[in-house]
Amino acid sequence: MSLAIIFSRAKLGINAPQVTVEVHLSNGLPGLSIVGLPETAVKESKDRVRSAILNSHLEFPARRITVNLAPADLPKDGGRFDLPIALGILAASGQIPREPLANYEFLGELALSGELRSLNAALPAALACGDAKRDLIISTANAQEAALSSITRVFGAENLLQVCAHLHGREHLFQATPPASPERLAPKLDIRDVKGQWQAKRALEIAASGGHNLLLYGPPGTGKTMLASRLPGILPSLSEREMLDVAAIYSVAAQQPDHNMHLRPFRAPHHTASAIALVGGGSYPRPGEISLAHGGVLFLDELPEFSRHVLEVLREPLESGEVRISRARAQASYPARFQLVAAMNPCPCGYQGSDQRPCRCSPDQIRRYRDRISGPLLDRIDMHVLVTALRQGEMHAHASGDSSADIRTRVEQTRSRQLARQGKTNSQLSAPELEQVCYLKETDRQLLDQAINKLGLSTRAYHRVLKLARTLADMAGREQLTTGDITEALSYRTLDRARA
Repeated sequence: MSLAIIFSRAKLGINAPQVTVEVHLSNGLPGLSIVGLPETAVKESKDRVRSAILNSHLEFPARRITVNLAPADLPKDGGRFDLPIALGILAASGQIPREPLANYEFLGELALSGELRSLNAALPAALACGDAKRDLIISTANAQEAALSSITRVFGAENLLQVCAHLHGREHLFQATPPASPERLAPKLDIRDVKGQWQAKRALEIAASGGHNLLLYGPPGTGKTMLASRLPGILPSLSEREMLDVAAIYSVAAQQPDHNMHLRPFRAPHHTASAIALVGGGSYPRPGEISLAHGGVLFLDELPEFSRHVLEVLREPLESGEVRISRARAQASYPARFQLVAAMNPCPCGYQGSDQRPCRCSPDQIRRYRDRISGPLLDRIDMHVLVTALRQGEMHAHASGDSSADIRTRVEQTRSRQLARQGKTNSQLSAPELEQVCYLKETDRQLLDQAINKLGLSTRAYHRVLKLARTLADMAGREQLTTGDITEALSYRTLDRARA
């Protein structure tokens, strides 16, 4: 029978749907046609495959060859199907055995010499391959990354001939092992290095404990960026599942994480970034900065300098924890559960309320500057913290206070209480869940009602105050919220007071 079936994987967001490569040899004029919604790069594989087979000293059959990539309605792009197409031709022509093919999935772009080149999105394919109870054969360059999937046996190959020898049973490909997981090291940026700023440091610990969004505002040079860059060091380590999710996103984006695998990502795009760069997109959807920050921190410095259109696209991902990108050619969904930390000056000149310099801005200039941040976006930021200049003598004082490691221990204890009670951090609680975990005394309800009327808080902002109060109680080891928790949570809505 001149028919061979090979299993492979496409790329769709961070998913890897199965693609069945069917190769049929028939009589007629010699030629190779590929059907099944292939993009240009897949159509061009016919020339790469032919040269790779011939340069590997194998026979390219002089028959009519039809390659079907099923399912037919799934777009296929890139060179990832070169290896399965080549193996299908060799199996259909009887040059390699068909029987072992059912136990494997194959991915790889072929050079004209028959060498296997690396590709992106190897890890999602490996995870899906393991779920299907098959082994994966891939380029050596991708093997270690794919081996992060503990449920998949991954074999790395240098070229087409090695894969053929493995299927014949003459030689065995090496089984890849995941890179050794390094021990969590002390963060390079320690919060103890920040002098003074005790209120801002406490705000960072609160934000880390409950996963809350944070806005730091104050005059230039007061340490807002320095504080924000210390947040990943006090966050709990990524779990095994979270590490795989983060690694899969970076694999799809063809990037290497620039952080220790245990540390949560920290992304800080420039304020000139476009909406597509921030959220993701393009003709062929790719993950943006908010997905690369999944499980970690997205830091937006000089927040009002970002285009208002760019900032508004953050609103839905902040609520849903994912972003859906729809284009004419393809649709994709990427996880985007990040912690937003932003920094800004209080006015265009930066010195409103400063003791160092007088502010030169008119009230109308200040209003226009702050109006660049919409009310709905500000609603989604739980904490607004003023960062003031250091007092006289603080600049020359020795660094003091708790280290990042000490604070991280407390944060982990607080989060463990939340996970034991509700299985998620407080920032992710829904309104019905909030009612169950936030019992309020009558006096506290009246206090919140007065705050809503005075500050003009929306229902969303009200819920975020409750979530913050719940975190403050958890940090103190209390099940019952107190008036102090409510009062402190309300004190972090300072920009709401300014707008009211």
